[in-house]
Amino acid sequence: MLALSICLALLAALGNAGASVLQRQGAAAVGPGRSARHGSWMAGLVHRRVWVWGAVLLGVSGILQALALATGPLSVVQPVMSTELMFTLVVGGVVFRRRPDTRTLWAFAAMAVGLGVFLGLASPTGGRTTVPLADWGWTALGTGLFVIVLGAVAPRLSSSPRAAVLGTATATGFACTAALLKDALGHLPEGVGEVLTTWQPYAAVAVGLGSFVLLQVTLRAGSLVASQPALTLGDALLSVVLGVALFAERVHLGWRAVFEVLALALLVAGCVGLARSPLVTDDGSRW
Repeated sequence: MLALSICLALLAALGNAGASVLQRQGAAAVGPGRSARHGSWMAGLVHRRVWVWGAVLLGVSGILQALALATGPLSVVQPVMSTELMFTLVVGGVVFRRRPDTRTLWAFAAMAVGLGVFLGLASPTGGRTTVPLADWGWTALGTGLFVIVLGAVAPRLSSSPRAAVLGTATATGFACTAALLKDALGHLPEGVGEVLTTWQPYAAVAVGLGSFVLLQVTLRAGSLVASQPALTLGDALLSVVLGVALFAERVHLGWRAVFEVLALALLVAGCVGLARSPLVTDDGSRW
């Protein structure tokens, strides 16, 4: 089941990567004049076919992610989905007919090795399938305040820092959405009707939609160079925390902690290296 979960998470990451490229193109193409004619910037996006296809692809990825969460621990699924950034570079390279340079290939390797070593050392294991309401209350309070603070700080920053801060806020929303979805799926053995009578799936939809809108603001705030590392790594690392705090998933530390930190550092370095790849920083490919 764990192998199936990882495969589903990889497919979801690939779908998210394609959606990021398509939606970045759609967001960049909507100028002030076009937004005004349609009454709002979001209305302008809906009239962009490339953006709509990105939204559809994001929905398919959400289904794959849900299946991955139903069959594996949150602290495994979401970190595996950080490979979205690697897939983003692959998809973008194909779309723009660009070959990765040596630096990009090394960044690919660093991110892949860092992620693999971290998951291998941490060895996350599944805990409980559902979460007590009290635990959700504290989580909602903490993450809600965190997102509010980030949202208040972002408008005061220049383009790249603003995109990074908004990316972190968006990642927080997506991590919470994944946790809510996993909690809802934990009731599936009791029947589909039982799942539909709980509050978690509706909360997941609400938080997910809010995060989706925030993602559009993030993509408009700056290039993927600034936002994508915060989006992918923030989601992955916060999901490990939520997996431990909410689902009592176990992450091995002890003597492994030093090597886990080094693996995370390698993962971060690879992520930043990919975000700075000429595939996204050169003229004509600033998605």
